Amino acid sequence: MTARVLQPVGRGLARLGVTPNMVTLVGTVGVVAGSLFFYPRGDLYVGTVVITVFVLFDMLDGAVARATDASSRWGAFLDSTLDRLSDAAVFSGLLLWFIGDGDDETLAWVTLFCLVSGFGVSYIKARAEGLGVNCDVGVAERSERLVIGLVAIGLGGLDVPYVLAGGLWLLAVLSAVTIVQRLIETRNRLGEPRQHADNP
Repeated sequence: MTARVLQPVGRGLARLGVTPNMVTLVGTVGVVAGSLFFYPRGDLYVGTVVITVFVLFDMLDGAVARATDASSRWGAFLDSTLDRLSDAAVFSGLLLWFIGDGDDETLAWVTLFCLVSGFGVSYIKARAEGLGVNCDVGVAERSERLVIGLVAIGLGGLDVPYVLAGGLWLLAVLSAVTIVQRLIETRNRLGEPRQHADNP
């Protein structure tokens, strides 16, 4: 469904000479700049709107790649790497707010945990795939973590009570659970006996 919606936009960008990597770079720069400019100043709602716009723009890289038949392993690597930087910028900006004018040491620690655990979730999957096993499991993949985080931050910026703290605590718990799930899945898959070519 999402692909069908994005495809016409992707074709339009491709006709303008936009490449998938350009989309990825612009999306990442927008998320990083928005996160590190707005969030430390306490502009949580405006910052979330700006970040969301660039996150949605970044989703067009696949549509542009399909429109130009320009999919590549380098493009996939670049997209995955810059996604990590974008996620880190979101929680880094929020962390700066909490240790500054936000003045909430507890939520600063929770935000730091969300930042570190997000890297852990992604690293475990990448390392497992590097060892030749699939580890596409977990209750909170990147898209779920991003949605929970941005919704909580945006509503927090509108002074909706408890939603920011609740969202961050929920994200922290789900990230921790996902790490455990992926560690168990990877251990089980790496423990499976390898099949020989003459004994399928």
